[in-house]
Amino acid sequence: MQRCQFSAWFMAGLLACLLVSCSSSSLTSTEQTTSVTITVSAAASLQEALDGIATQFNTAHPTIAIDYNFGASGALQRQIEQGAPADVFCSAATKQMNALSEKGIVQPDSQRNLVTNSLVLIAPTNSNYEITDLTQLRDIDISRFAVGEFRSVPAGQYAQQVFTKLDLLDPLRTKFVFGNTVRNVLAAVENGNAELGMVYATDAALSQQVKVLTTVPEDSHLPIVYPVAMIQSTAHSEAAQAFINFLITDAAQQTFEEFGFGRA
Repeated sequence: MQRCQFSAWFMAGLLACLLVSCSSSSLTSTEQTTSVTITVSAAASLQEALDGIATQFNTAHPTIAIDYNFGASGALQRQIEQGAPADVFCSAATKQMNALSEKGIVQPDSQRNLVTNSLVLIAPTNSNYEITDLTQLRDIDISRFAVGEFRSVPAGQYAQQVFTKLDLLDPLRTKFVFGNTVRNVLAAVENGNAELGMVYATDAALSQQVKVLTTVPEDSHLPIVYPVAMIQSTAHSEAAQAFINFLITDAAQQTFEEFGFGRA
């Protein structure tokens, strides 16, 4: 009788061990397939290209999900400085990235130059304006010129550099209509709230409601370079670095080129 009881206890103990072992193995498997979500704060002008790249990235890294936060680079910079959640920052200018770097907010070893862009002068498609040289803006009869906000929108900061170099700032100052993102500038021209506007070439290419009058000379502003870097406080450094590494692959760069960006 005692031998039978011992055997029963032994079998019960063995079964319990097996159940614990299976449970442990199952937990390990679940942990290995759990998705990690990283937040990417990125310049508004990158939206369409990055949306396309997200699909490619998910195919290559199925356990890493991307949550985008698009906006003006200056506004995103301030959000990150104030502690808003972000794992990766893609800026439309080096100024905002350098500001975060100087405060130790981004990991310097992770920083890369991603793509380049150019500025163009746009008007509604039905506009009769014919401008081939920006100096013509000194004498042109318009009431509203849409530009990015000079303090926070890189496209506006580049435009300000152009106006300053070409002595156009004073003649145009009272005509400026400011947008808090470059997409707002584009929309102002599309809907007729401004007769002219200055946006990135990539933004103009997305619209059927505007036309490019002329390309802004590159020597009239600082080079338009988009840097990317990992946020120092990220809890997902491997996933964030994997995303940054993917952005500079040929596949991702080809997608950027399809949307009009140049390779940095």
